[in-house]
Amino acid sequence: MTLFSDSTCPYCHRVRMVIAEKRINIEIVDVDARAFPAELMDFNPYGTVPTLVDRDLRLYESLIVMEYLDERFPHPPLLPVDPVGRANARLFIHRIDRDWYDRMRIIRTADAATARQARQELVESLVAVAPIFAANRFFMSDEFSLVDCCVAPLLWRLPILELELPVAASPVTGYAARMFEWPSFRLSLTEAEREMVTDLA
Repeated sequence: MTLFSDSTCPYCHRVRMVIAEKRINIEIVDVDARAFPAELMDFNPYGTVPTLVDRDLRLYESLIVMEYLDERFPHPPLLPVDPVGRANARLFIHRIDRDWYDRMRIIRTADAATARQARQELVESLVAVAPIFAANRFFMSDEFSLVDCCVAPLLWRLPILELELPVAASPVTGYAARMFEWPSFRLSLTEAEREMVTDLA
């Protein structure tokens, strides 16, 4: 089993969190998103990462890869066992991608004015949901899940997005601190990701 991964990509990071949490024996091949190897193009018609190769199976898109790994290696489970719980977790991930990851992409790629607006929107969104972060040990749950694997990589990147959370978002900051100490999060970090936050113990 092989994962093609970019060392700074947040979508790759969340897949690596799943791998670390489940202690999966897998080869991780670091690739440069600006110059993908021809081998990767053979496995993925879109030429994107993360891309997972498991024997004759080729998977891309981070959420598809994450759910496949969760089912292929069922312990510990990272989605609820009941249909309602699984549907809610998938909906949370969808909203995280639409509300937060889309704004992160804009901040990193748009002109200065558009990026500034996206920063403001991302901060406001995190402040608005701060009480949710305070309600449970993990995001909307008392158990670590795929949702946390999506949230933590984004929060880790707030410094390089030049984004500082206000006091009103302190539950988010507290959650982030817990996640950054979580063993699978620390194991999932690449050297490039460690350099994004200089005070990692």
